[in-house]
Amino acid sequence: MTDAAGGVVAVAGGGGAEKKKGDPEMKGWLLKWTNYIKGYQRRWFVLSKGVLSYYRNRTEINHTCRGTISLHGALIHTVDSCTFVISNGGTQTFHIKAATEVERQSWVTALELAKAKAIRDIESEEEEAEETAQVVPSQEINTVVRDLTERLENMRTCYDLITKHGAALQRALNDLESNEEESLASRTKIVNERATLFRITSNAMINAGNDYLQSAESQGHKWSKMLHHEREQRQRLEEIIEQMAKQQSQMEQAAVLVRQNKPVPPMVSSSTTMSLNAGGGGASQLTSDDEVEFFDAQDHAYGTSPPDGTFILKLNKRRSSSEDQVEGQTGSSSESDEQKRTIKTIQQVCLVSAPRVASGGHADEHDDDVDRAVQPSEPLTEPLPSDRKQVKQRRTRIPDKPNYPLSLWSIMKNCIGKDLSKIPMPVNFNEPLSMLQRLVEDYEYADILDIAANCGDPCEQLAYVAAFTVSSYATTTNRTGKPFNPLLGETFECDRTDDLGWRCLAEQVSHHPPIAALHCESSKWVCWQEFSMTSKFRGKYVQINPLGGASVTFPLSGNRYTWRKVTTTVNNIIVGKLWVDQHGEMEIEGTNAAQGIKCILNYIPYSYFSREVQRSVKGVVMNGNNEVKWVVRGTWDSKIEIAPVLQTSGSPESRTYTTGEYKVAWRRRPAPPESDKYYNFTQLACQLNEEEEGVAPTDSRRRPDQRMMEEGAWDASNKEKLRLEEKQRTVRRQREREAEQAAADGRPYPAYEPMWFKREKEMGTENFVHVYKNTYWEAKSAQDWSNCPDIY
Repeated sequence: MTDAAGGVVAVAGGGGAEKKKGDPEMKGWLLKWTNYIKGYQRRWFVLSKGVLSYYRNRTEINHTCRGTISLHGALIHTVDSCTFVISNGGTQTFHIKAATEVERQSWVTALELAKAKAIRDIESEEEEAEETAQVVPSQEINTVVRDLTERLENMRTCYDLITKHGAALQRALNDLESNEEESLASRTKIVNERATLFRITSNAMINAGNDYLQSAESQGHKWSKMLHHEREQRQRLEEIIEQMAKQQSQMEQAAVLVRQNKPVPPMVSSSTTMSLNAGGGGASQLTSDDEVEFFDAQDHAYGTSPPDGTFILKLNKRRSSSEDQVEGQTGSSSESDEQKRTIKTIQQVCLVSAPRVASGGHADEHDDDVDRAVQPSEPLTEPLPSDRKQVKQRRTRIPDKPNYPLSLWSIMKNCIGKDLSKIPMPVNFNEPLSMLQRLVEDYEYADILDIAANCGDPCEQLAYVAAFTVSSYATTTNRTGKPFNPLLGETFECDRTDDLGWRCLAEQVSHHPPIAALHCESSKWVCWQEFSMTSKFRGKYVQINPLGGASVTFPLSGNRYTWRKVTTTVNNIIVGKLWVDQHGEMEIEGTNAAQGIKCILNYIPYSYFSREVQRSVKGVVMNGNNEVKWVVRGTWDSKIEIAPVLQTSGSPESRTYTTGEYKVAWRRRPAPPESDKYYNFTQLACQLNEEEEGVAPTDSRRRPDQRMMEEGAWDASNKEKLRLEEKQRTVRRQREREAEQAAADGRPYPAYEPMWFKREKEMGTENFVHVYKNTYWEAKSAQDWSNCPDIY
C-alpha cells in the first residue's frame, strides 16, 4: 500500500540493504493520543527491527525521534475497530488509532510478527551467550586453532602447487615462442595441459581460501563477543574491588578511631528523603528533595510511647556531618549520645570476622529479639486461635534442605548486567515455591485488613492498610532463595476461608513480559495485584524493581486503596552471607469513596553508620487537604506502630505534630522452631505447597520439578526443570509459526488469553490490567478443568 491523505500505511516487506529478508516493517500515518487537551495527533510511525518509533513528520526521521517502544516484552491490545494500545509493562504506553479497521489489523499483525521475531532474536543471542559461557576455554581454543591450522596447511599446499604449475606453464609458453623443429600443434597441446593444471590448482586455492575465511568469520564473531564480555566483566570486577577496598579502608579508619576513643564521623549517608514542602494554596506537597526527621517529645525506648506524646516532624535540607545534629527539639539526643551510639555500632562491626553481619547488618540474635518482642497480651496478629474450626490438619514444616554446595558466583559471574529472569539458574539457588505462591504469602497478616474494614475513619483505615503493605516484607530478611519462575498458564489457589477467612487465586497471564495476576477475597475486603518486575545483576548485588500495582477494596464503605511495591536489593552476591534490603518510597492512594487521602511510606536504605534504626519505615497519612492525620513508624522486619495527630504547630519547614498514644498495627510472628533448616519458611509458607486434591491441573502444587526439589531430589529436579522450559519454548514457537501463517493468509491470529483473568481498561486510567473473571471456584466445584492447558 502507499501513502494517502487519509493516512493509509505504506508497507515494506523487507527492502533496504541493511534489512534481512522477511523482516517485518511498516511505515505510515497514524493518530497517537497525546493528552486530554490536544487529544489524538497525527504522527508518522515507523516499525523496524523490533522497535516502533514515531515522528511529527517524515522530515524528522533522520534527526528527531519523538518516542520509541521496544516490542520485545510489549503487550499489544486491540481496543475497538480502529484503536489499539502498545505497552511495555507500565513505563511506556502508546494509544494509537488507525483510519480503518483493515489498517488497524495490518498494523497489529505486523507488530505481533515483529514482536515474535524480536523475542526469537534475543533468545538466540542468549542461547549463544549461554553456550559461549559454558564451554571450557582451553578446549574451545584448541579446537579452533586445530581447524584453522588444517585449513591453512591446505592453502599452503595449494600455493606450492600453483607455484609449480605456474612455472611449468611459463616454460611451455616460452617454448611456444621458440623456433624449434617440434610442431606447433604439439607445443600448443602442452601449453593447454599446463594451463589446465594451473586452473585446477588455482580453483583449489580459491576454495581453500574461502573455507579458511568462512571458518575464521564464524569463529571470529563468537570470539569477538567473548572478548567484549570479558572486558565488561573485568571492568565491573575492577569497580567492585575498588569499592570493596574503599569500604575496607573506611572500616580500618573507623576501628582506629574507636581504639583511640575518638568520635567516628558518619561514612554512609542514609538520609530519609521524604518531606513536606509548601505547595500551591498553602497545601503541603510531598517531594524527595528534603529530609524528614521523627522525634518523640519524651525520651523513651523505641517501641514504647508516652500516653500522650508529642510527635515532631522536622524538615531540613541535607546538611554536612558537622551540622547533622538536632537543635532545639525536646527529647532529642545530644552530640555525645550520638557519638556513643556510633562508636557502639563500630565496635559491634569490628568484633566480627568480616565487615558484614547476618541478614544485612543485624546481629545474629535478631530473631531472638523478635521472639522476645511478641507480647501475648497484644491482640493484633497473634498466632491463629486454636478454637477456630480446622477443616484440614495441615503440615507445620517441610523436609530439611539438603546440603548441595554450589557457588552462586560461579553461575552469575557470566551474567553481569543481564535481566535476572533470563539467567539460567539451577534449582540449587531456588526455594521449593513458585513466584505465585510467594505472592500469596503477602496475605499472611491479612487479619490487619479485617481490622481496617471495621474502621469508620478513612485515614485510620489507610494507616492499617499501610501496616499491611509493610508486613509483606517481613520474611525477606532471611529468605534469600529464588522462587521458581511460573510457566505461562500456571495457577495457584489458596483456599483458607475456614481457618484464615480468605481465599486467593494467582495465574501467570503473560510470558513476554512475565506478568502474574492475583485475586484475594474475604467477607470484608477484596484484594487484587498484578506483578511484574525488572531485575539486573550488578556484580555485587541484584536489584529487583517491581512493576504493576496492587489494591484493596472495602465493600462496606466503598473505600479503595492502590499502591506499588518498593525496590528490593539482594547484597553480597560475590562473597559473604546474602542479605536483603528494601528501600524507596511507597505512595498509597485512596480512590472511590476515599478519593484524595494518601499515605507516604519511606523505606530507609540500610547503612552501618546511619542514625536511624535499621530497616526503618516512616510515613504519614494525609487527608484530602494534605493535612497529616496519622503517623506511621516502625521496621519492616519487626512491627509497625500508628498514632493519630491531635495538633499541628510550627512553620511549614519544621512542623510539630502532637500525637495520641501509639498502638501496634502489626507485629511479626516468631519464626517456627528450626526453620533455618527448611529455607526459613514460616508456617504459612510450609503449607502453600502441601499436596491437595481437587486443584487445577495447572496448579503450582502439581509442578514436578518444584515437588522434586522439596523432596530433596535436586538432580532430578534440574533435569525436569529443563524439560518443562523446553516444552514451554516449543509451544511458543508453534504459536509463532501459526501467527506467521495467519499473517501470510491475511487473517487475524488470536493472542494468548489467560484462563481465569481477562485484560480490561483500569478504572480512571488509560492502562490495561488483568482482572479476575469470577469463574475459577465454580469450575473447581464442578471439577471442570477441560479448558486448562497442558503445561506440565
